[in-house]
Amino acid sequence: MKIYTRKGDSGKTGVFGGKREFKDAPRLECIGTLDEVNSTIGLLRSKLGNDHEWQPNLHRVQKDMMNMMSHLARPSDSKKENQNPHPTDGAEFCEAWIDEMEGKMSSPSDYFLLPGGNEISALCHVCRTQVRRGERVLVTLSHEDPESVLDYISSYINRMSDLFFTMARSEMDKHGVAEEKWNLFLYKRKKKPQA
Repeated sequence: MKIYTRKGDSGKTGVFGGKREFKDAPRLECIGTLDEVNSTIGLLRSKLGNDHEWQPNLHRVQKDMMNMMSHLARPSDSKKENQNPHPTDGAEFCEAWIDEMEGKMSSPSDYFLLPGGNEISALCHVCRTQVRRGERVLVTLSHEDPESVLDYISSYINRMSDLFFTMARSEMDKHGVAEEKWNLFLYKRKKKPQA
């Protein structure tokens, strides 16, 4: 079977259930952006090496993303059911991993940081910003087809940006790379006393 079908040459592609949508539709933009994230996670994993402690969790995140993208590809009016798993505990999984990493770090997370550090932490920031873009397009899709954006997907994607921020900090902390701080998080700033 050939990889190409020529069916997409007119600017449309098939979504779950057989319907065809324009390739710049919010559903396709959302799935495509999350696919970029997943590819960047793959690059990150290749840089880490097979024995790195993050590999099992990142492998899970990649599989969960594939499942979430498949569910986002299903319009809510589709009569066909999607049998792929729902990673409904994704946000909690991210939170547990974040808490574990933060517990091992030498300082708390109080500041916005300039992205960078070393190659691994910089790649984590690329993942973080791609996830944020994916989240914005996810919100656009939720306005168009609210029932196709399940609550657990929104929570998981939102938490993933916190996860990659924490991973970037963890990598720098582990290797003694100084953080380039910008400003305190807004909720950490003390109110100035009134005159």
